[in-house]
Amino acid sequence: MSAQNSAGIQTLLEAEREAQKIVQKAREYRTKRVRDAKAEAQKEIEEYRKEKDEEFKKFQTVHSSGNKKAEEDAGKDAENKLAEIKEAGGKAGDKIVQDLLRVVMEVKPEVPDRVAAPPAA
Repeated sequence: MSAQNSAGIQTLLEAEREAQKIVQKAREYRTKRVRDAKAEAQKEIEEYRKEKDEEFKKFQTVHSSGNKKAEEDAGKDAENKLAEIKEAGGKAGDKIVQDLLRVVMEVKPEVPDRVAAPPAA
């Protein structure tokens, strides 16, 4: 009976070693799958980031070009207004200067209405 028990024990030990090998292979496979999944997720994240960066750059280009056009239009308007002002100054400039000088040089002192007249003595 001892030989039979010994053979049974050996069979159990072999089965346990085989089970340990299977468990070890399963752990290695799971670890490899986790690593692969991580790498795949990182790759997808990078692709998504590139896609969103491109969308943002397109958005920026579209909206900043509108700003540049608005700036150019505002600059042209300012130049046109400045030209109009210079032209008006050139046409009526002498008259304006003469009117200013006349008003400054011809002083007409007047008593304002709100100041009461001195009482008659």
